[in-house]
Order: sequence, then structure tokens, then C-alpha cells
Amino acid sequence: MYSRVVITLTLVLCMSGDLPHLFGPNKAPRSPQETFLPDDRIPLFPLLVVNDSQDPDKPVTTAGQKNSALQESTKLQLIRYVSGEFAKARKPLPGGKDGITLLVDKPLNEETLNRAVMLHGAAVNSGDNVQITKLEFHERTIIVDVNGGGRPKKNWRDHIQLGMGGTMPTTTGSATTQQDQGPAGFQQGLGGTIYLQFSKSVPDLSPDELKNILAPFLDFSKERSASVHWIDTLPPEMKKAITERHPIVGMDRDEVVAAIGKPDRKVRERDAEGNETEDWIYGHPPEKTTFVHFTGERVTGIKQYP
Repeated sequence: MYSRVVITLTLVLCMSGDLPHLFGPNKAPRSPQETFLPDDRIPLFPLLVVNDSQDPDKPVTTAGQKNSALQESTKLQLIRYVSGEFAKARKPLPGGKDGITLLVDKPLNEETLNRAVMLHGAAVNSGDNVQITKLEFHERTIIVDVNGGGRPKKNWRDHIQLGMGGTMPTTTGSATTQQDQGPAGFQQGLGGTIYLQFSKSVPDLSPDELKNILAPFLDFSKERSASVHWIDTLPPEMKKAITERHPIVGMDRDEVVAAIGKPDRKVRERDAEGNETEDWIYGHPPEKTTFVHFTGERVTGIKQYP
């Protein structure tokens, strides 16, 4: 019995050297030769540690904002302030519906451009004064038509086919869709088309940013706004409204286009008195939407929602 007690005490004393934490306040100091693993962390002031994303000395990034998809309200701004603008061509533009594609995140491929111009001919030459006549928005692409674009529009008569026996089928009603021919002097299909291709969805762009993207082809710096060439001939109230970019009652269609650009869509009807009316609609509900109502050739009403 006595020998068992002695053996037990001996084992306990031997273990005490390796397990100092078992003996209360007489803790053995950690050996200075011990090292930390690479993943060990020792926060010196845990209450003062600040997340990098909350560092007030770092500039706030707008990458999230710039990568957001193009908004309907922004499309309206781009149509207002870019479509219809004049510029000077820095590069030739090929004719034809294929136009030229510019990868927005890469430099212009001069070899591809020259090959397209040789194959389809030059619709626009370097140094020409040109005008942007249409903007078209898709998920990853903005299509820019210059001087009427290279994509000819088909008239509704082009879709009529010969019936049996070679007879021409009759059509009911009248064609209510007016072809958008753009400014006078430009014919659809005889200009050039630029396809701006984005790697992801088209981001929210300002008019100036879109002009910068078009800079390899077009120089806007020395050209006057599309409306300035004839605005001085208008009555003061019309001139003021166009300068401030908003429509007013009494404007004709050209003045409305100069003020806020071409509409997203048009609706034609007849009122109770049999007069032809037309609504130009800017925007898409529930986004900010403007309705410009024409009776005959002049604006007779303007409504905005919300």
C-alpha cells in the first residue's frame, strides 16, 4: 500500500513540469523560444481595429455605381444630349449595316477598321462634319448611327408579298408608322454605324462619358450643339426653353427635338373633333415619364409622371 502511494506521488511530480497550468498562480512563463504559426494573430488594440472598407482616409470608390446597369432615365438623358449632336470625324467609317464594332475596354483595332472601309467603302471620311442621328440601346451594346446610319430601314410596303397567281393582295387600313428619317439632308442607310460593345451590361453613363467613348471616331470639342445653328432665329421664349432643355406649349416638332431629343415612342390618334393628335413619350413607367401632346403641328399639352 505504501509503495503504491509513493509511485503515485512520483508520477504527479514528474507531470507538474510539463503542466504548469494545473498549479494555480505558480504558472511557468512561456518559453521565449516558442514560435507562432503563420496564421496566428495577436490584436494589440482590438477596440481600435478599423475595417479597411471603413477607413476614412481612403477615397470612396464609385465602381459599384458605374457598374450598375443603364437606367431608363439615363437613356433619356443620352438621347437628349448626344443624339443630334455635331462632331468632326477623326476616322473613316465604313458603310453597310455591319458598320464597325468598338470594344469599349480595348483600343481601336485600326487593321479591322481599314479592312471594313476597303470592303464596304467609306460612308464618312476623316475630317468630315457629321451628326449623330440615332442611339439604340441593347443589353451589352449601344448602336450609334452617324449621318443616317448604315442600316437602311424597310418601308411597310417592302413586306407585302405577291399572292397566288401573281396578284397583289390588298391591305386594310392605312400605314400609321412614319419612318424616322432623322435630320433633313441625311438618308437612312447611307451613313455609318458604330457598335459600342461592353464586356458586361451597358453601365450607367453620362452624356460626356458616352462622348469620350466615341472619341476614337468623333471629335465633339470644336463643334457647336445641334440646336445652336438656328436657335438664334427663334422667339425668346422658345430659345430659353431649348437652352434649358425642356418643352413648352407652342413648340413644333423640330423645336421639341432640339430641346429634349427624339421620343422613345409615339402614339397617333384623332380627338373628338376629328383632329389628328400625337403623343411623344419620353421614358418608361414607373420611371420618370414625360408626355408631349401635339394637335396638328404644335404642342398643346405637356404632362409628367410622377
